[in-house]
Amino acid sequence: MTVKRTPSRRFRAVLHTERPIGVLSSLKTELAVIITISTAIAFVMAWFLLKFGWSGWIAMPLTLIVSLGITYFFSRGLTSPLRQMRDAAKAMADGDYTVRVHTGTDSNDEVGQLARSFNEMAEELEHADQMRRDMVANVSHELRTPVSALQAMVENMADGIVEPTPANLESILNQTHRLSDLIAFLLDLSRMEAGAASLQIEWFDFREFIDDTVEPLEIADGGHGHTIRVLIPEDIRMEGDQDRLRQLFTNIIANALKHSEDGTEVLIEAHEDEDEGMIVTNVVNYGSQIPREARSDIFRRFVKGKTGPGTESGGTGLGLSIARWAAQLHGGTVAVVDDSRGADFEIRLPKYHLAQPNPEP
Repeated sequence: MTVKRTPSRRFRAVLHTERPIGVLSSLKTELAVIITISTAIAFVMAWFLLKFGWSGWIAMPLTLIVSLGITYFFSRGLTSPLRQMRDAAKAMADGDYTVRVHTGTDSNDEVGQLARSFNEMAEELEHADQMRRDMVANVSHELRTPVSALQAMVENMADGIVEPTPANLESILNQTHRLSDLIAFLLDLSRMEAGAASLQIEWFDFREFIDDTVEPLEIADGGHGHTIRVLIPEDIRMEGDQDRLRQLFTNIIANALKHSEDGTEVLIEAHEDEDEGMIVTNVVNYGSQIPREARSDIFRRFVKGKTGPGTESGGTGLGLSIARWAAQLHGGTVAVVDDSRGADFEIRLPKYHLAQPNPEP
């Protein structure tokens, strides 16, 4: 599975800064060096001027001017990145997140570190802005498709062109389910953005929970012929919010089914790591592999994978990001791990909520 990312269409402006000094690791040291150099040059210049018979009233002001000029020249190199960051901040305030500040590869002082941090912040803001644009485009597309299909089918029925047969009504129902799923995704996304989610913590049987989660996915799989094999001991119990965890496992398992060839098998296996107090679950999609460089990107919002060359997987691109969010709510993690069998999503969840052991009912 490969990952498709939408490149930015903007031109990236890099603000270059030449710095005579910047190789030292401390701004204070650099200032001390500048003062020392300018003082030494002023002393030598004053000595030569006085030695050649210049008046002190002329030599001293001239020496002072040269000293100030040297200090000004080097200090501009020190503060130039700050001016560039000021200009970049103004550009970002106007909505251009492509600007970057360049201080050279040998800038190790506080100003250079600040410039690099500024560039990292600009990268994140550019990514967030691109995600916002992608969200508008994706949501518009995802909503338009089922709405257009519903409108066409209902208009045809109203005009008497199409009969309200069970098959046509089922098609309408499928489109409404698609709209409902998209709205649920968007509601989950809003909870993610707000950082708010109420959890109903309770003890439950993990094997039974997985069986209940898998059943509707097997029905929805239709004629693809996938087999979901569950290898989970029956004595595993854990503490958590079943609704949020069902979002987690539904999205991970549905993703495995989506990227599996028809007639293949998806494996769900779990065990309890007693040393760490974790329930470790692996969802394995046989035959498919995810490149290492794409393993972090697939958990970003609105990033869609490909089922083959030039074939986009469809969906909203929100499922895996919501799965990771649900795991993090429980203090757990979701990651793609190395597995020769295929794409392996490993889900690690604490047996006890917030790692605080509570008595089982």
